[in-house]
Amino acid sequence: MINVHPIKAFKDNYIWILHDTAYAIAVDPGISDGVIHFLQTSDLKLVAILVTHHHSDHTGGIDDLRELFNVPVYGPRSEVISAVTQQVSEGEEIVIAELKINLAVLNLPGHTLGHIAFYMHHPFNAVFCGDTLFASGCGRVFEGTYAQMHASLNKLSQLPDDTLIYCAHEYTLNNISFAKCVDPDNYALIEFESLCKQLLAEQKPTLPTYLAFEKTINPFLRCSDSKIVHSAQSHSNQLTSDPVKIFSMLRQWKDNF
Repeated sequence: MINVHPIKAFKDNYIWILHDTAYAIAVDPGISDGVIHFLQTSDLKLVAILVTHHHSDHTGGIDDLRELFNVPVYGPRSEVISAVTQQVSEGEEIVIAELKINLAVLNLPGHTLGHIAFYMHHPFNAVFCGDTLFASGCGRVFEGTYAQMHASLNKLSQLPDDTLIYCAHEYTLNNISFAKCVDPDNYALIEFESLCKQLLAEQKPTLPTYLAFEKTINPFLRCSDSKIVHSAQSHSNQLTSDPVKIFSMLRQWKDNF
């Protein structure tokens, strides 16, 4: 049985640990302390590290972990990350024999130019998507273009509806606040906000979220929805229905929210 355990890091990062009763994988370990503590207290052996992009809050703990565990580090082929030992890109699959899982690599440029995700389809559907798709939101466009980020989100939206979204930050309440401005009459969004407030009050993560649910509440996945289009047009005073332009208007709006 595969479990996914969140480790809090920095102000709002999550490092995800996939594990069974003996072996573990760390995803985007920006710092090593919490990972090491969890591995030791759970009597787990680290067998691989996955990295979605080059930002230090996703890579900063790799060297320390590799001093203790000489494991492969899988990361994006088109980014320079010194700690990565196995560069991968879309079309490749990572086999983790110890956990009996395969992870398909997806190229998701936008947040960074070489950003990737890792999609697991057995024993359940899950995607570890770094800073691309968030609960009720999406990542900032730092290196790529709005068109690239929009295409990357569309790619994720094509995964099975029951796919669990494991993103790397606890941004959910802030994202919901913005989404409510864009789509104020969305009852599912209002209910989700109440649930997330309760989870955080109990010191539990608001993640993962389901892709099917995100398609009902996340404005960045709904750039062709008439309600989202109208809100973007009203805010930006631009009459366009082009999904990429709507996405760019939403992302710029969120950047200044």
